[in-house]
Amino acid sequence: MDPFMQAAIEEAEQGLAEGGIPIGSVLVHNGKIIGRGHNRRVQKGSTTLHGEMDALENAGRLPAKVYRECTIYTTLSPCPMCSGAILLYGIPRVVVGENRSFMGEEGHLRNRGVEVKVVDDARCIELMRGFMDAKPELWNEDIGE
Repeated sequence: MDPFMQAAIEEAEQGLAEGGIPIGSVLVHNGKIIGRGHNRRVQKGSTTLHGEMDALENAGRLPAKVYRECTIYTTLSPCPMCSGAILLYGIPRVVVGENRSFMGEEGHLRNRGVEVKVVDDARCIELMRGFMDAKPELWNEDIGE
């Protein structure tokens, strides 16, 4: 398995262990993880701390050039907010663990020139399916239904 997707999965598992939503993400620059995070909406009472947003926040303030050389790995297809951040910072590549549980804005990202690769990872699917079955009210809150 790709070590960066594995790191994103570990983040998702950490989020689940904390009582949150199992979505993880890592930001990679030149073969090195520079930011990692997981969905912490529940843990922090936040409206915006999705996995990708947490990874970007934890990477800290960086020069624009760095973002344009990064790949962001996420266990679940990025929502409109996270896709907007990817576009805002000019991140050129996104590797998605799975998009069966939720189809985010992959088409919009591709239309804006972002390379999107979906790996259809079994562990990512298992994490989300198990969570959605166990806590549908929390999942529906997160995706706004």
